[in-house]
Amino acid sequence: MKKVYEWLILQLQSTIPFQDHLLGTVFTIFFLWLLARFINFIINRRTQDVRVQYTWRKAVSYSSFVLGIFFIGRIWFAGFQSLSTFLGLFSAGLAIALKTPLENMAGWLFILWRRPFHVGDRIQLGEYRGDVIDQRIFMFSLMEIGNWVDADQSTGRVIHVPNGKIFNEALANYSAGFQYIWHEIPVLVTFESNWKKVKKILLEIATEHAEHLSDAAEKSVKQAAKKFLIFYNKLTPTVYTSVRDSGVLLTIRYLCEPRRRRSSEQEIWEDILEKFSENDDIDFAYPTRRFFDHDKEGKKE
Repeated sequence: MKKVYEWLILQLQSTIPFQDHLLGTVFTIFFLWLLARFINFIINRRTQDVRVQYTWRKAVSYSSFVLGIFFIGRIWFAGFQSLSTFLGLFSAGLAIALKTPLENMAGWLFILWRRPFHVGDRIQLGEYRGDVIDQRIFMFSLMEIGNWVDADQSTGRVIHVPNGKIFNEALANYSAGFQYIWHEIPVLVTFESNWKKVKKILLEIATEHAEHLSDAAEKSVKQAAKKFLIFYNKLTPTVYTSVRDSGVLLTIRYLCEPRRRRSSEQEIWEDILEKFSENDDIDFAYPTRRFFDHDKEGKKE
């Protein structure tokens, strides 16, 4: 720090060199900004793919930042004997910075290196859930889902999450590895209902809506198994049976795409309501109170 202080005093006392360095810095920043704008303009003219435009825009932005640090460092630190001196002073300057920005920059480097998620992935980091729409040096942005909205639907809010949280919170990625999620729909019918018929109807409905995903899911599992220890013995829809206080609980379990959880559930429920309305021996169960007349309803002796 003493060396940095002495160098700053020396530069301020030398008015002409200081002005030259300042002018060179401004020109360098302006030139890199103009070059980045020109490259982005060319890319936007050549392709309308939003993902390609975003990738190029980020690559140009990061490259401009690195080149700016290099050229501006050469302007201001040309008088030093070696690059190691410059790097030492640069590191000392970073050490003075706040802990949080350093942690966020480290998180950004970790995200670029390990790729726990990409732009377009649906993730949950701690209490935050959403689709990744942007990545920056200090934070990344999510299009929020859930919260006061049911079934992972978008709330319309954009959440900016500090990159440093990647080290402190558990990360769940809906899209990496296995491309589908398991979803369950519980259906409760009365004890008097023909539960075997109900189970058959539910399995037919689930198969109609989700069977086509099984082959694609099997390929996805084989691909993911090369990187993660992921394996499933059964990927086709199924229906589980259990008993609750109010009746027989039949639970549909099926695969669906993360962004189609609510729409697929709606389609299945509509088919269930139509099928149940056609059968007089099937009734939904719900908490009720009834009186039992043993003389009329009891079992025979």
